[in-house]
Amino acid sequence: MGEDFVRDPYPVYAALRERGPVHRVRIPEGAEAWLVVGYEAGRAALMDARLSKQWKNASPSFPIFSPSAGPHMLNSDPPDHERLRKLVVREFTPRRIEQLAPRVRQITDELLDAMAAIPQGRTDLVEALSFPLPISVICELLGVPTLDRAAFRAWTATVLSDPDPKARLAATDEVAAYLASLVRSKRLEPGQDLLSDLIRTTDEDGDRLSEAELLGTAWLLLVAGHETTVNLISNGVLALLTHPEQLADLRADPSLMANAVEEMLRYDGPVETPTYRFTTEPVQVGDTVIPGDGQMVLVALADANHDPARFPDPGRFDIRRPAGGHVAFGHGIHYCLGAPLARLEARIAVGALLERFPGLALDAHPAALAWREGMLIRGPQRLPVRWTP
Repeated sequence: MGEDFVRDPYPVYAALRERGPVHRVRIPEGAEAWLVVGYEAGRAALMDARLSKQWKNASPSFPIFSPSAGPHMLNSDPPDHERLRKLVVREFTPRRIEQLAPRVRQITDELLDAMAAIPQGRTDLVEALSFPLPISVICELLGVPTLDRAAFRAWTATVLSDPDPKARLAATDEVAAYLASLVRSKRLEPGQDLLSDLIRTTDEDGDRLSEAELLGTAWLLLVAGHETTVNLISNGVLALLTHPEQLADLRADPSLMANAVEEMLRYDGPVETPTYRFTTEPVQVGDTVIPGDGQMVLVALADANHDPARFPDPGRFDIRRPAGGHVAFGHGIHYCLGAPLARLEARIAVGALLERFPGLALDAHPAALAWREGMLIRGPQRLPVRWTP
């Protein structure tokens, strides 16, 4: 995958979209896949029941695997998907998320205090804020004790971005072993946390998560619960710092923050393409029929959010753009369960950052930033910023 594409994939997607809604591509891991571009085609694919999320439906020829500690709602199809989501969503309510707001503000303030104390007035915002805030929040929510955050970050970065399947498998095994130990300890000493609640929870029919499902769900919440928000904050701040007129408008009117976060998600969202789907029947996209023998299908969320048929002048970052309609959190039954938490953290983090650092500026040329590898997670590896101490 070329460096130019990793830094800015949007022109490539747009050129493909001009030629049609689906294309045969080779992904960085070496497998061939069908890439769906455009807003309408993308949304339709995300809703298509013939596209399975289960790896057992993948063609045996695929040389890669699904990194996970166990079954969870994102690698399941109906009816298992509804069952798993039902058991989890009751412990992940909007009310519970709103109750986190004071703690999110407190953690944010502590991180910004540490940042303000840096005498030279420059730092990597990923290290200072974008990473530690979401990982702290999701660990506290799940009841993860003092975790070696650096080790966990290395694990998840490997699992989500390393093109080497062996490295991803090894990291997956390490996370799975950690989570199995954590679940055992929660069974012995349950707490007032989400993981303890998931161990205890049953539905009206007495159904509950199996051991494997507990591990898979804890995996999903920990990994997805911080990785996407890390890159939402980083990409959002980068967009503001490279669009000074939009930054000035937001500073002048902080009530625009919620709408600004929606534009950050649309303009340069943290998920470029979602996790893989596999055909269980032939699927026609435009004039092309994708065979039904377990072919891999990728939906370019990044391109759907830049389709001029849905978003006028899509390459323009505009915090006053009418919110809604983007697919940054997916669409359909797999719509991101953690979307309210990601939005809450981004609003608080970016708002507090702009308030505390009125002279914040990018401390590198945008073209010099190194970006995450792979086609799943999109975001800069580092985001150098500076301010007047």
